[in-house]
Formats: sequence, C-alpha cells, structure tokens
Amino acid sequence: MTGTVTTERPWVQEMVVVHRIFRRESRHLHDLIGAVRPGDTARAGLLAGLAREYIEGLHNHHTSEDELLWPKLLARVDLDAELVLRMEQQHQVVDAGLRELERLLAAWAGTPAEPQRDALVGALAQHRRDLLEHLDEEERHVLPLIEEHLTVAEWNALGEHARSKTPKEKQLLMLGALLEDATPEETARFMARLPFPVRLLWKTVGRRSYNKQMAAVRTP
Repeated sequence: MTGTVTTERPWVQEMVVVHRIFRRESRHLHDLIGAVRPGDTARAGLLAGLAREYIEGLHNHHTSEDELLWPKLLARVDLDAELVLRMEQQHQVVDAGLRELERLLAAWAGTPAEPQRDALVGALAQHRRDLLEHLDEEERHVLPLIEEHLTVAEWNALGEHARSKTPKEKQLLMLGALLEDATPEETARFMARLPFPVRLLWKTVGRRSYNKQMAAVRTP
C-alpha cells in the first residue's frame, strides 16, 4: 500500500456562514443609515465607520476568491467555465457599487443632510440587490463545484487568506459576526478550530463585548 485515499471534502457551509454576515450587515446599514436624523454628526460618524469596515471586509472576501478560487475552478471545470466567469463579472459589479458607497459615505459623513443620506440609502439598496443576486447564485451553483473540485487544503487556504486580512484587534469582533446567526453545529465547528486561549477569551470577554458593541450600533 503506497498511499491513503481520503474522501474528506471541503466544509463549504463555512462560506454560507460568512455570507450571512454580508447579508445581515448590508440590511442593517441600509435601515440604520436611513434612520439617521439630518445633522446628527455623531451617529453619522459611527455608522460611516461601520460601513467602511463592511466595505473592506467584503472587498477582502472577494479578492481572496479572485486570487485563490476562480483560477482553480476555471482550470478544472470546463463545462462550468461560463458560471465561473459570471461570478467574476458579478464581483466587478459589486466592487463598482462599493466604490460608489465610499464616495457617498464621505459626502454624507461630512455633511449628514437629508439629500446626502437619501442618496447613500439608495446606493445601499442597489448594492444589496447586486450582492444578494451574487451570493444566492454562488451558494446554489458554485459551492457544489468547490466541494467536488477543491481539496481541503486548498479550501482552508482560501479561508486563511481572508482571515489574514483581519487586524488582530478586530478578530474577536469578526468571530462574533460569524457566530451571531450560526447554528449550534456551525458554532461548534468554528470554535473547534480556535486555540484554547482564544476560546476562553471569547467566552469570558469577547461575546459580551461583541453584544455590547452591536447593541450600541443597532439602537437608533
């Protein structure tokens, strides 16, 4: 016997959990920014900062896919190349929307008047439509291809690349975002990957800190 054959496949549900962050936060940003009163610079500044973190997180998520996922799939799934190319094109649409959000955020945060707010809310609504179209199709059609054509090591490398873009001081916040809507099984799988000190820190400090921050942000 010269080697061991393994049937282990990538845990693609991980991407569904990550996508929930963007689904949830894109909705919250639209609704919360739409509720900001004209002239409320403190609230505008808080939400603008949150929106910029969201934009950076989504950009990093898509960049990881562009660099580590699509090239591998294109080389291995000839019959589905059109689908992969469509995913890349949807990334371009979402990225253009994020750049527009950055432009409108700068105008609104500096002068939180009604016209600037409403323009931003309209752009957030369009962004969410574009994003959900992409996420829905990716989960429905691309995740099965990943499960079939990528190794566990290749899949894990994609996750590590995305996590490496998260500053250390934001990692507990990101963990909270991942776990907020996770099922018990999903939570157990994420927590099992963490070193014991990190799990302890989350249970003693991180979870309470995350809930406090979210309560402050999501209370108009």
